[in-house]
Amino acid sequence: MGGGNPFAGEVALVLDGERRVLKLTLGALAELEAELEADSLVALVGRFEAGGFRARDVARLLLAGLRGGGWQGDARDLLSAEIEGGPVEATRVAALLLGRAFAFPA
Repeated sequence: MGGGNPFAGEVALVLDGERRVLKLTLGALAELEAELEADSLVALVGRFEAGGFRARDVARLLLAGLRGGGWQGDARDLLSAEIEGGPVEATRVAALLLGRAFAFPA
């Protein structure tokens, strides 16, 4: 799926049958960083690059991106939602989202 505007750092995900646009805004990144506590965003990027990420990392990224895209749900809503493509798609979207948030335009 992917979707969204990559030049704006956006990625799309179908959640409970509805297409949602995810974006890591500054506020969403700050919220994500606060949730990581001792970890940093750099450590999170490193885990994804090394393939050492956890399901919790994927969920946190998706939640932050959904909130950055205007979604009003919470972690419980996300964890109980049906994601089109399942865990593989969720992981792919989370990695794309993270990459696009820190990509520098050419």
